[in-house]
Amino acid sequence: VELEESGGGSVQAGGSLKLSCNKSQSTLHCMGWFRQAPGKEPEGVAGIDLAGRTRYADSVKGRFTISKDNDKRILYLDVNPLKSEDTAMYYCAADWRVFPDTLLNSGQYAHWGQGTQVTVSS
Repeated sequence: VELEESGGGSVQAGGSLKLSCNKSQSTLHCMGWFRQAPGKEPEGVAGIDLAGRTRYADSVKGRFTISKDNDKRILYLDVNPLKSEDTAMYYCAADWRVFPDTLLNSGQYAHWGQGTQVTVSS
């Protein structure tokens, strides 16, 4: 199973990015975005299950939108507006089944990408 993130970059605060995660296996129906900033613990930011139910961390509600294209096997994360505290490495994760209330729990996912860096300057 391969997960490959893309779309990261360096942007100014207030700007936007769209992260993508391509997955090689279509049966991994539940997916999430996680991030880790230097010196901080990993944080689950958004998740989506088979039925399309979503869950967001309080720190990103109203600014991050997770979506997926099942036909293309791509997971997206729209981020707008960006804040300096969003600077982190962003990872996508996937598994075949994750309950909605645990979508932000990294332990629920067996498959992970290599990450894409997001840097926000103020």
